[in-house]
Amino acid sequence: MSESAGVPQGSPAVGASGSAPAAPGAGGTECSGSAVGSARIAVKKAQLRSSPRPKKLEKLGVYSSCKAEGACKCNGWKSQNPPPTPPPPTPPRAEQPVAVNLLEPCRSCSHSLSDHVTHLEHVSEEEVNRLLGMALDVEYLYNCVHKEEDPDTKQVYFSLFKLLKKSILQMGIPAVEAVESPPFEKPSIEQGVNNFVQYKFSHLPSRERQTIVELAKMFLNQINYWQLETPSQRRQRAPADDAASYKVNYTRWLCYCNVPQFCDSLPRYESTQGFGRTLLRSVFPVMRKQLLQQARHEKDKLPPEKRTLILTHFPKFLSMLEEEVYSNSSPIWSEEFLVGSSGDQVPIHTVLSATTVARPPYSSSSPSPVESVGMGGGSPACKLASVLERSPAGAEKRRLAEVLLSQEDCKRARVIGDIPMELINDVMATITDPSAMLGPETSLLSAHSARDEAARMEERRGVIEFHVIGNSLTQKPNKKVLMWLVGLQNVFSHQLPRMPKEYITRLVFDPKHKTLSLIKDGRVIGGICFRMFPSQGFTEIVFCAVTSNEQVKGYGTHLMNHLKEYHIKHNILNFLTYADEYAIGYFKKQGFSKDIKVSKAKYMGYIKDYEGATLMGCALNPNIPYTEFSVIIKKQKEIIKKMIERKQAQIRKVYPGLSCFKEGVRQIPIESIPGIRETGWKPLGKGKELKDPEQLYSTLKNVLQQAKTHQSAWPFMEPVKKSEAPGYYQVIRFPMDLKTMSERLKSRYYTTRKLFMADMQRIFTNCREYNPPESEYYKCASLLEKFFYTKIKEAGLIDK
Repeated sequence: MSESAGVPQGSPAVGASGSAPAAPGAGGTECSGSAVGSARIAVKKAQLRSSPRPKKLEKLGVYSSCKAEGACKCNGWKSQNPPPTPPPPTPPRAEQPVAVNLLEPCRSCSHSLSDHVTHLEHVSEEEVNRLLGMALDVEYLYNCVHKEEDPDTKQVYFSLFKLLKKSILQMGIPAVEAVESPPFEKPSIEQGVNNFVQYKFSHLPSRERQTIVELAKMFLNQINYWQLETPSQRRQRAPADDAASYKVNYTRWLCYCNVPQFCDSLPRYESTQGFGRTLLRSVFPVMRKQLLQQARHEKDKLPPEKRTLILTHFPKFLSMLEEEVYSNSSPIWSEEFLVGSSGDQVPIHTVLSATTVARPPYSSSSPSPVESVGMGGGSPACKLASVLERSPAGAEKRRLAEVLLSQEDCKRARVIGDIPMELINDVMATITDPSAMLGPETSLLSAHSARDEAARMEERRGVIEFHVIGNSLTQKPNKKVLMWLVGLQNVFSHQLPRMPKEYITRLVFDPKHKTLSLIKDGRVIGGICFRMFPSQGFTEIVFCAVTSNEQVKGYGTHLMNHLKEYHIKHNILNFLTYADEYAIGYFKKQGFSKDIKVSKAKYMGYIKDYEGATLMGCALNPNIPYTEFSVIIKKQKEIIKKMIERKQAQIRKVYPGLSCFKEGVRQIPIESIPGIRETGWKPLGKGKELKDPEQLYSTLKNVLQQAKTHQSAWPFMEPVKKSEAPGYYQVIRFPMDLKTMSERLKSRYYTTRKLFMADMQRIFTNCREYNPPESEYYKCASLLEKFFYTKIKEAGLIDK
């Protein structure tokens, strides 16, 4: 892989036309590392398959053993007249038909060509074409073996070379002999990305969600045609990584994904369907960096609205995906990942791609690229632009930005009357004693705060740990997990003496049940055993106990809070449990009640009825971080108390009334009203007021036209549509845009410069109110505002 190996850390495999990956092998004619090599192989196969049958037999005779009597040991026919040394390159010309003589003797064994191909006399034309394809693939791999410099890659090429040659001799179908076959890890990369889209964006309307899906398609397509670095290159770049594991994946990738793109005699699998998170982790950092670099280099070729999506939202999409790729607790990599309360797993091919997992061993044409968006020519940035062209033209502008930013907690939901974060931060800075609770206490909040605060602090110090564990009949048992399960059985048996020990043992070790275990100093001190019913939208809590000498420390509350957050991540928002008379009080404190939110049809027949116990339920709120809930409530009370004190201080300041109007004054400057400046009001800049209406109209029209043609004005050209930005008009009470200003100007609404400047300033204020500072829209508002004030100064509407 001379050319592909020359890229130090993997590379996007896009050839000259952008339609095919780089060919494996060293540089040169057929191993050139471009789409041309792949096309040339396909052309050769098509030409040979259209040749007369004797010409085909001559080609196959080279790889066929002699069938003449006398036990001839010749393994392939060799012409008496070997081809001469290739002449210097000449312009292409039509290939002249060459007469083939089946009686021509072999240079090795002197038997005729017909003696080598007698086994092909009654073979169908389709089978002969299949064998011809393998013969050309053998020649291609032969060249690659001799030109390849990397020893690991050369060894794989040679193994495939021998495999294909053997398959021709035996007229068999080539199959790579390996302990495992694709997929090598479950879930696959494709399934994991699909789960990621469902996990993070399933709440979106269909059109916005489709834009996210197209981004995911773009990402998966890049992985399918990504050139992996060789194991020796990776050892030099990352010596601390697991070299043996990477070499295994690299070999598998060559055999099943890379080489079959050109040698279509071999069955081919997509990288995203054959590999899982292990391979994705090894290529993600380098691939993400190079994709974004290429996108930035190509940004000038993109239209402004697509440039925003590619340079702003695609990086955020990758950042969110990266967090899930490297998180050990991410649910998207679980084989049991289910979406929605119905528990039905979304079919992968209907969401992200409709690629076939493996091609037939024989195809009459070159391998077709996977069905995916962005396989036209150009860079990843251009491809992504073509992806997004298929999405609604304006819908992604604000809605996609809102979704991605809210997923990263960069933008919180706001409602009318919501307190600005600046004020919150200012008030929090004045709280000198965070441990002191301000305001009146209620019995619920004080008990909740005192109950789990000590447990939370112990968890932060590493004294206690929480783990969701369970038994498995398919995976190799983990000794530590089995010890913990035994410990949980003992805790439940001691704390629940009325429950048969055999029954406890059966449920704790049942693979369908899981247990959230509380570990302290390496031993189990408590846990909650539960069974999830994703298809019904609820979980049954079976056992809940903490060992007696560790009770009254808040462990039970903190344990339940962890269980709630675990289920929110898995999108199951209802608990059901049968509580005896001793447990009802505990469950009430954890938010359970006898008012069951789950319909009876959902749980009847799924959970067992316990005599003398009370059925209780709890509905979870996915917006509440339960393990930090008491801390948040405490901080909110402190902030509210401080804000009340501030407001009271402002209210107490009373200014005298205005008496000037009694003396005949008709109007006064606004800034002269006592206390008006203290509210934050600022006058507009001073300048000359144009008294001539036509002159004012002409000046304002000129300024507005220049503002509309500015390169940063595109987000503000028209009113924001409710369908494009849900909730926009709940945040922005007085919207404004350049189209509305043009209509107002035309109707002679702007009788003064101040009205005109106030509307323009409202555009910038609204934008900053709705969008976060790091967004493209916020930056556009700042640039346009600067340009606007420059122009009105030049027009003399305000002082320079």
